[in-house]
Amino acid sequence: MALCSDCFSVYVAFYFIVALPGFTLASPGSGGSNVQSLLQPYDFLYYGGVRAYFGEEWGKAAELLERSIGTKESLLRVRRKCHDECAAAATEKGLMWDLWALDWMQRKAECLRFCIGRSVSPAGQLPVSTDIEYEFGSRGPYNFLQVTYYKLEKLHKAAAAAHTYFVANPSHLEMRNNIEKYRRMEGMSDEAFQDREIENEKHWALYDAAVQYEASSDWTQVADKWKACVNETLRQTEECRVQCEVASQRLPEDRGEDSVDGVFEKAAALSLSLLACRQSCVTQVATRPGRISAQEDFLPSLLEHLHIAQFKAGDISGAAQTLRALLLFYPSDKDSLDNLQLYSETLGGDTESQGTQPAQEIVRYISRSLQEKKLLYFGMENLDFTFIDPDLWTPEDLVPESLRDKWRAEKEKMNDKMREGEQQEEVDDSGFFAGGPVRQVGVTITMDDELLNGTNRVVLDGVMTERECEKIMQLATAAASAGDGYRGRRSPHTPHETFEGLTVLRGAKLAQDSLVNQSDVRLLHELGERARVLLHSYFRSPSGLFVSFTHLVCRSAIAGAQKGRVDLSHPVHVDNCLLEPETKQCWREPPAFIHRDLSALLYLNDNFDGGELFFTNQDAKTVTARVKPSCGRLVGFSSGPVNPHGVTAVTSGRRCALALWFTKEKLYRDMEREEAEAMWAADGQSMVKKDGEAEDAAANARSQAPRRSSKGRGRVTGGRDEL
Repeated sequence: MALCSDCFSVYVAFYFIVALPGFTLASPGSGGSNVQSLLQPYDFLYYGGVRAYFGEEWGKAAELLERSIGTKESLLRVRRKCHDECAAAATEKGLMWDLWALDWMQRKAECLRFCIGRSVSPAGQLPVSTDIEYEFGSRGPYNFLQVTYYKLEKLHKAAAAAHTYFVANPSHLEMRNNIEKYRRMEGMSDEAFQDREIENEKHWALYDAAVQYEASSDWTQVADKWKACVNETLRQTEECRVQCEVASQRLPEDRGEDSVDGVFEKAAALSLSLLACRQSCVTQVATRPGRISAQEDFLPSLLEHLHIAQFKAGDISGAAQTLRALLLFYPSDKDSLDNLQLYSETLGGDTESQGTQPAQEIVRYISRSLQEKKLLYFGMENLDFTFIDPDLWTPEDLVPESLRDKWRAEKEKMNDKMREGEQQEEVDDSGFFAGGPVRQVGVTITMDDELLNGTNRVVLDGVMTERECEKIMQLATAAASAGDGYRGRRSPHTPHETFEGLTVLRGAKLAQDSLVNQSDVRLLHELGERARVLLHSYFRSPSGLFVSFTHLVCRSAIAGAQKGRVDLSHPVHVDNCLLEPETKQCWREPPAFIHRDLSALLYLNDNFDGGELFFTNQDAKTVTARVKPSCGRLVGFSSGPVNPHGVTAVTSGRRCALALWFTKEKLYRDMEREEAEAMWAADGQSMVKKDGEAEDAAANARSQAPRRSSKGRGRVTGGRDEL
């Protein structure tokens, strides 16, 4: 008789935990627990915190959100502790192996159920929804907490929550701006910006530290960091594997009335699910916070970094040991074998000593993984089980012959993607087609797609006169510091530069108060329209093109803070999607400005060092073209994934430019420009368009929407994601 899989869930194991503040756990052997002392469902606490947040009950929201985070962490510790306590729950082996195995499982299950029942309520043991898993995985509670603590005037806690959320959501521009505001607050120090989830992501912190030391060629420090990163990666993988055993698992579903699946078939399916979960830990650990895809071949790549660093640091024995560990993954890799020969010669032929043998942790990792893969491939071949191997290093002879052709095809597809990398650039689906006419007198095409090694890129010179550049530079000097709140403080992208900005509307308001020249602000407005007309014609846009955002931006090098700089003025990014360099993918989803279709920079000066615009492939490393700023130079390009770009460090002087974005959707036009136009119209100053722009007037007609609509869209159009 087939078991009813819809009737209940099987809980494989749970861990014993250290109680949260306010919780009193029953001591072992006490014979029972007060229900109020048991851990409650963390999703229930989270929902309560969110309700309190929207009800503006800030104290209650903070308490419940913190308890939800702490309860989830405590539940993981409970599971781990109970797993360790019950690992030896077995009886003496009898004559019949199957009865012994069933007896062992029952005793372990009894131990786990008793252990978890002492500390967690029955409701707290239930699985949470995938939505809640996503919220906690993306650190959603910290988004609510940073606002809650701000309302409670607990600014240090608000800063820590904001930073913790931003680590996993690095493209969230609003949070980035919030962090910058916290940094400017009195009494706020760097210590306030702590990642509260760092314990779960230590291997990535070590990874980044190792990369930074590589840039300075401090090879002893590099080797130490890579070694620590390898060890922490192994530890995180083991923690993940343990959670697979103790997390709730449903019994395999019954396949209908005619199903012949019995207890052993279901037990086999459940055991295969456990093994697949363990194997998936490779992917989970190799996925950086804020990323969607894992870094391929993560552990082998760490070992490769490590042995090179050890060699350069002079630790040849350590390099040989690490290289032997790497060869366990890829035993026939020619480069690794050649390097091992080099190390052997350097050591006088001694690579067989105990000190040069691979670490036992790696040996056990490989052996265990291969045994699990063997069982999983058996299940695929004989039990209709589905398994996706997360590793590229799996040896071919482990895969059953009947599955080998499909396995080879999948592996070759993955290898091709890794080998070709930047050659596999996405096709530009923006609808733009470079090469159209440039109608403005005096404007020349300096660089096109061919010279810029890309698609839908152009550099136009002569867009502004020297006098116009001077006027806008004077406007920047007079107003940019107070323009958008940065007030010349450190750039949100680098601590080595200050940042100033001015929008058309802010300029118009300053002019209305006679703080800046009215004609300069009107020129700023007109330059956006001038660039729009030029790029609309050159890129042959099949539909109307609207200005989406205009921002006059200046970046200035901080004197005495330039020595040894390796950072950028603006990191490599894509304007309308979230670039993931490790996988060379770009996700067109919020918080990216997905409505942006065309980007442009109109430069105002060149009397500074650095500050070049550069384009890259989607790896964010391979530079394909560079553009040096100069007065009146306009750079235009489609805003999508074919055009990743960044700005080199400004090491001296002040770099000013007009950053512009355009959209084909009228809904996302720049409402601030229209508000400025309305101010001028109210003052009796009509906007006069230049000759040749009449055909675009209808596409850029002013909105008659009430001002309230403009405010409602401020979060969409007002982002300071500067080029």
